[in-house]
Amino acid sequence: MFNWEETPELNITPLVDIMLVLMAILMVTAPTVLYQEDIDLPQGSKSKVVTKEDSIEIHLHREGYIVFNKEKIPLEQFADNFILYAASMDKETTIYINADQQLQYKDVMHLLKIVKQAGFSKASLVTHE
Repeated sequence: MFNWEETPELNITPLVDIMLVLMAILMVTAPTVLYQEDIDLPQGSKSKVVTKEDSIEIHLHREGYIVFNKEKIPLEQFADNFILYAASMDKETTIYINADQQLQYKDVMHLLKIVKQAGFSKASLVTHE
């Protein structure tokens, strides 16, 4: 009969043997598996055409004037002049703003606001080291 007071023992030796055999098979076959992905690269042209992107440069000086289109314009008059000038420009044109380091932050932000009001979305601040 069955004795309830005996504790059954689990024999895991066959399980370990099977796992070792599977691991050995995996270690032998893994280096021989090759993964290959075919990539079709586009054909480039032999000549390179470089086009200069349109851009507008605005220089804000610490004395309170702006140099724009080789003209010296007071900061107070710049908004009207720039909005009239921008009416005929492509709004995707990049605007480069070059401001003096001694200027207050509010002056540069005022200039950025004018550029945004004119409809331009690409404005970059030029830094100097």
